[in-house]
Amino acid sequence: MEQMLLALFTVVVGVLGCIAYFVGSNFILDVIYPATGNKATQNIQRSTAIRPWLFMGPAIILLVVYLVYPVINSVWLSFHGPSGKEFVGIDNYVWLFGDAKFLESFFNNMMWLIVVPAASTFFGLIAATLTDRIRWGNIAKSLIFMPMAISFIGASIIWKFVYDYRGDSDDQIGILNALMVHFGAEPQAWIAMPFWNSFFLMVILIWIQTGFAMVILSAALRGIPEETIEAAILDGANPFQVFMKIKMPQMWGTVAVVWTTITILVLKVFDIVMAMTNGQWGSQVLANYMFDWMFRGHDFGRSATIALVIMVLVLPVMVWNVRNLKNEN
Repeated sequence: MEQMLLALFTVVVGVLGCIAYFVGSNFILDVIYPATGNKATQNIQRSTAIRPWLFMGPAIILLVVYLVYPVINSVWLSFHGPSGKEFVGIDNYVWLFGDAKFLESFFNNMMWLIVVPAASTFFGLIAATLTDRIRWGNIAKSLIFMPMAISFIGASIIWKFVYDYRGDSDDQIGILNALMVHFGAEPQAWIAMPFWNSFFLMVILIWIQTGFAMVILSAALRGIPEETIEAAILDGANPFQVFMKIKMPQMWGTVAVVWTTITILVLKVFDIVMAMTNGQWGSQVLANYMFDWMFRGHDFGRSATIALVIMVLVLPVMVWNVRNLKNEN
C-alpha cells in the first residue's frame, strides 16, 4: 500500500509540476513581452520565437543530461582503467576483441538480431492479416497484444514456469517438461542447453513483440486503398496474389519500421537474459556482460567499452529508421 501511495504521489506531483511549469513560463514570457503597447508587434514576434523553446527546453536538458553526457563520459572511461582514473589508452579495446566471453556475447546478440525481428514481424503480419478477416478480430488482437503490457522481468518469470526443470526423479511443474513426460520423453533443462538456450530465450521476446508488430502492421493494412484490392480481384487475382503483389508492396515501409524498431530493442536486450540465465550456459549478451563488469567486476573502463560497442551497433539502425520515417512523411 505504501508503494502504491508513493507511486500515485509521484504521478500527481509530476503532472502538476509540468502544468505549473508550462503555465508559469508562458505567463512570465507574456509579462516580459506583452502583446500591448508601442512594441506589441515586436514583442509578439519575440515571444512566438521563444515559446517553442519553453516546451522543448526540459526535453533538451534531459537529453543532454541522460544521453549526451553519458556518451561522452563512456568514451572517456573506455580509455581508463577499472577505477576510471588511470589512463590505459586502447588497452580496453585490445582486451575486448580478444576476450572469449565478449565474442560469445557478440555472437549471441547477432543471433538474436537475425531471429527475433524476423520472427516477430512475420508472426505480427500473420496475426494482423488473420484478425482483420474474422468477426472477433479485436478480441484476438487484444489477447495477442496483452504481453506488451507485461514487463520483460514479468514475462521471464512466466516463461520460467514453462521451461522449469526439477530433475528426472521429481515431478515436473514446467509446462514443457510436463508435456515431455506425458508423452514418454525425458525432461530437459531447457535453459541450460548451450547454444539452444538462446533460442528458448528469444521465444520470450518474440512473444512480447509480436503484439507490437501486429498493431502497427494492422494499421498499415487498413490504410491500403480498397480500390486497388477490388481491381486485383476483378482481374482474377487469388487472395495470396492480392496479399503478395498488392498489399505487401504498399506495406514495405511500415514493415521496415517495425523490423528496425525491434532490431534496436534486440541489440539492447538485457532483462530476459538476466532473469532467466544471468548469462550462464553460453547465453551471455552484450548488455548483460556490460552489467557484469560494471556492478560485479567494478571495472568502469571495460564496462564503458562494451557500452560503446552496443551504441555503435544501435546507431546506424536508429539513423536509418529516423530517415525512413522522414521520407514517409
